[in-house]
Amino acid sequence: MVKNDNDFFKKLLATFKIEAHEHINAMSSGLIELEKYPAFDRQAQITETIFREAHSLKGAARSVSITEIEAICQSLESVFSALKSQELPVSVGLLDILHQAVDNLKTLLPSIERERTADEKSRVAATTKALQAILTGTTGDQGPVASGQGPDAREPTTDHRPLTSDYRPLPTDTVRISTSRLESLLLQTEELLSVKQATTHLVTELRGFNASLTEWEKEWNKFPPHVRMVRQSLEGKNCHDQDKTNSHLARLLEFLDWNESHFKSLESRFTALTKTAVQDSHVLGGVVNNLLQDMRKASILPLSSLLEIFPKFVRDLSRDQGKDAEMVIQGQEIEIDRRILEEMKVPLMHLVRNCIDHGIEKPEERKRREKSHRGTVTVAISQTKSSSIDISICDDGAGVDVAKVREVALRRGIISQEEAERLDKQASLALLYQSGISTSPIITDISGRGLGLAIVQEKAERLGGTVSVETEHGVGTTFRLSLPLTLATFRGIVVRAGESLFVLPTANVERVLSVNKEEIKTVENRETIQLDGQVLSLVRLTEVLDLSLQYPAADTTDTLPVVVLASTDKRLAFLVDEVVDEQEVLVKSLGKQLSRVRNIVGASVLATGKVVPVLNVSDLMKSAVKVSAAPVRITVAKKAAVELKSILVVEDSITARSLLKNILEATGYNVKTAVDGIDAFTALKTERFDLVVSDVDMPRMNGFDLTAKIRADRKLAELPVVLVTALDSREHRERGVEVGANAYIVKSSFNQSNLLEVIRRLI
Repeated sequence: MVKNDNDFFKKLLATFKIEAHEHINAMSSGLIELEKYPAFDRQAQITETIFREAHSLKGAARSVSITEIEAICQSLESVFSALKSQELPVSVGLLDILHQAVDNLKTLLPSIERERTADEKSRVAATTKALQAILTGTTGDQGPVASGQGPDAREPTTDHRPLTSDYRPLPTDTVRISTSRLESLLLQTEELLSVKQATTHLVTELRGFNASLTEWEKEWNKFPPHVRMVRQSLEGKNCHDQDKTNSHLARLLEFLDWNESHFKSLESRFTALTKTAVQDSHVLGGVVNNLLQDMRKASILPLSSLLEIFPKFVRDLSRDQGKDAEMVIQGQEIEIDRRILEEMKVPLMHLVRNCIDHGIEKPEERKRREKSHRGTVTVAISQTKSSSIDISICDDGAGVDVAKVREVALRRGIISQEEAERLDKQASLALLYQSGISTSPIITDISGRGLGLAIVQEKAERLGGTVSVETEHGVGTTFRLSLPLTLATFRGIVVRAGESLFVLPTANVERVLSVNKEEIKTVENRETIQLDGQVLSLVRLTEVLDLSLQYPAADTTDTLPVVVLASTDKRLAFLVDEVVDEQEVLVKSLGKQLSRVRNIVGASVLATGKVVPVLNVSDLMKSAVKVSAAPVRITVAKKAAVELKSILVVEDSITARSLLKNILEATGYNVKTAVDGIDAFTALKTERFDLVVSDVDMPRMNGFDLTAKIRADRKLAELPVVLVTALDSREHRERGVEVGANAYIVKSSFNQSNLLEVIRRLI
């Protein structure tokens, strides 16, 4: 009985956590809105909503005996009650204290299942004391409450937008379901798509078989007159010599009679079977489509569920940096697959953080540039196609210094001086997505590592989306994300390259056409075609995917199938061997071991049961650019001997050492390991290495000291050093830069693709 009670209470606490998060997020969003609206009627409406959220959370906390949350909510209720009755004015100091109280509520949630620590209890006491001090006018932060005057009074704004729908009471006609169960149900539902396609294929086969029977019947109908004549002839003959012949003929006639009866029976059965299969296919197709549609509706969420935390995020981050900024969100009611929301939360935070840190200027600078005192970060969502959405993140800040981006890339060795001089504005902006490129003068916990935009691009492309950037110096910067509405299924075109089949997402296919061989021209050693007055590079899909090291035999046909693909602002024509079909595609993951495979985003099962790769169009574009000049480099490649790069891994943990060694060796590097800095420096003195990957916190000699010693050695000074460590504080990152590390990767956010990309850039 006690065990059952404990289990019930655990479930009750889990339910409370979900409900509490909703109330806390609503209060936080309400406080942000309270800062925007000067008119009392708007303030009163918002204050009433926040008051009710605090009251509901207090009641829920009382029901599960969470006295700390109940106490803070009780004090919040008193403050909001005073705001409603105009006993208190809205001021910056007041809002800061209220925000801190709501933040403290959020920090208490993870610990509700255990006894609170002394520090947590002290924080609760300090919070309730500060809220009570507001009511008595004795808080030292805010001073005696004035009637909206003085330095703490909130600066009025001319923004008179109506109260958003976020502050309506939560709907009661909802059911909570764990995401693990929903995910399992959705995956099982999606599997029905393969059954639907297989059934359709079976119907096609049955119809073909039925057509064959019809043909047989047509031929059989030609024979009855001949059989009838033979039978009459045999019946008219009584010659004894013909007995044996007559016996054979009679058996033949008997067989023919049986054959006719049997095939008619088969025909009848297959006709009925085909009719049933067609009906079943229609029913199953309808059930699968309806179930998939309903399940997708159950698994999609409005973008507001993700973006509701961003206004507070912008407020806190800008205030920490001595800036004043607000967020404007447009189109947040648009719904998208929950899995995409989860994957894009961190990339969107990276982009918004960039807007505040790199874009929005400090108030005095904005005043000098004759801009409004408060900067604006705008997130606008629109659905331009039925299968995708566009998200733009825009700031009205300083813009990107394109010349500085080129300078950093040149200093990092990513581009040469000659390439830097040739790069136009758009190509220079594309460098922002390279790992290690940052225009920040110092590495902080906010920015400076040059990994943020690289992560954004990688996440977007992994989801089948794209990212682009536009900027104008002194005016602002806009990042545009194009993302699919759902992850699982989409329309795809099945193509054949060599002997293999592949799927291309229809969303990226601009056109499918046949091209005469005479239309293919060679320009600067690259094959091209002309389409709508524009010259497009033409590449062979077999070469891009390394399916053949030799050129295929000359095709005897006059026309060749070509698929034109588009990704962001790029267009390329791909020559394929055959365009097979277009169909709905169910994408399956390749598994954790193959989470990132170049040019491949997943796999799908065709109606025939054949498993085919689904191509990553963004990767395909990049690979095609490299391949387009391949004929020029073929002879050079044959002459050049393959020389593997050598890497020294320095790590005192045997587990981490083995992991790094396996990752690097699997990628084709020669790897030697060392257990600490002294061991590593000894190896560097006796052997030649192209790069060092080192931990920081090690016995005898740590990674910082090792890096400094390498930089001080005349022969080793130019050797690239990558620090991979669990130390993620701002001070440690700055120390890494000071001693001369080329890259600093934190283990808590370790991704092998990032590490390999950094190494490729350095050597």
